[in-house]
Amino acid sequence: MLAGIAAVLLTGLVFGASLWVLAAIVAATVIFLNRFLANTWAQCTVATRDGGDRELKVGQSLEFKVTVTNVSRIPVFWVLVEDLVPRWATIHTPPTLEIEGDRVAVLLLWPGQSSELNYTIRCNRRGYFQIGPTVLETGDLMGLYRRYRVGTTPQYLTVLPKMLEMSDYEIASRRPLGEIRMRDNVMEDPTRLRGIRRWEPGDPMRRVHWAATARTGVLHSKVYEPTSIAGATLVLDMHVATNPSQQEPIRTDLAITAAASIANSLHDQSQPFALISNGRDAADRIRTDGWVGDHRIRDQARQSATMLDKNDRLRPVVLDVGRGAVHLQQLRTTLARLERSDGMTMGELLAETESRISNETTLIAIFQKASPETLAMLIGFARRGKAVAAIINAYDINDYSAAAGPLIGANIPTFYLRDQDSIRDVCRQVNLRTA
Repeated sequence: MLAGIAAVLLTGLVFGASLWVLAAIVAATVIFLNRFLANTWAQCTVATRDGGDRELKVGQSLEFKVTVTNVSRIPVFWVLVEDLVPRWATIHTPPTLEIEGDRVAVLLLWPGQSSELNYTIRCNRRGYFQIGPTVLETGDLMGLYRRYRVGTTPQYLTVLPKMLEMSDYEIASRRPLGEIRMRDNVMEDPTRLRGIRRWEPGDPMRRVHWAATARTGVLHSKVYEPTSIAGATLVLDMHVATNPSQQEPIRTDLAITAAASIANSLHDQSQPFALISNGRDAADRIRTDGWVGDHRIRDQARQSATMLDKNDRLRPVVLDVGRGAVHLQQLRTTLARLERSDGMTMGELLAETESRISNETTLIAIFQKASPETLAMLIGFARRGKAVAAIINAYDINDYSAAAGPLIGANIPTFYLRDQDSIRDVCRQVNLRTA
């Protein structure tokens, strides 16, 4: 364009055509003025976001507000403002994130004027979402130049999974203290007598075995087996091969709701619980650069501001055994961020994390489909003395039967998780006794 103007100007000067000279000067003036306006409007338009990272429950709503301000002394005749929301979270029926209001607007800003972009998001499903940043587009009045900027830092929204109340959860022991024999003498169960020994100074009188004392004429004390309350280690399969896309996000959300509900029930009974999964933590996909800057095209600005689609980490998600409200909240937040992954299979996960699966808890595997390797690992755990149970998350009873057959043959309790209403029924039926 500049070369063309220079050619017209040179031609006018050579041939004495004053109109050509005038046209070249006007064209150059218009081009430089529009370029100046586009650059100025892009730099003087500032966007700010109210609020920070939040945790919500399924069904709750949150208001978002983005303020756009013209900090210059000249008016900005137009600026297109869009607050980014993950597209995949808006395509289902009902959508994962239901948006009420406008998150896209075209604004006219006078010097020093501010305008707000307000909308509300209702969270219909659990997950971890990046809301924002805000993409700004402006340009000159003749359409010769466009400028695109990423104007604000994003806001991260964690939607916690549901937890169903289960008053008669029976995965743990029916005994007063517990069913699982411990390797370390941490707590003794007075309901399980291991033997007797001679009385020693310091032994309480309630431990005296009076029958043996009367028979031998020497004081004897009872010896009890050390036990523990039977908690649970939840092993959740999130591999894409065994969690097919045509059943998403319903089946994985159902499995996560079941895991959260079981952990909540264990917490209410002051029992230990842990979590192991081959899923991907959505927080690992956060993009750490490209939030602020100028871009040549709008798609480039949008892509630089969104979360990454993939990550190369194959590390399993492991939350060690613990108790208490803080541990439950940590587990619930971890479940909220879990996504399907093509990394470790269920069998590889069990082999990788075997050393971190507590022998003092029941291993509860939650999965949709099981490969022969996975079934072999679970059966091997049971044969080595671990308490194992399986919750099969399948809509079709035939799919449940195919996965449950080998486990039932190995005397491993299996339970059918068909829908959300069946979560309570599954936990009512579970009764593992590993004396």
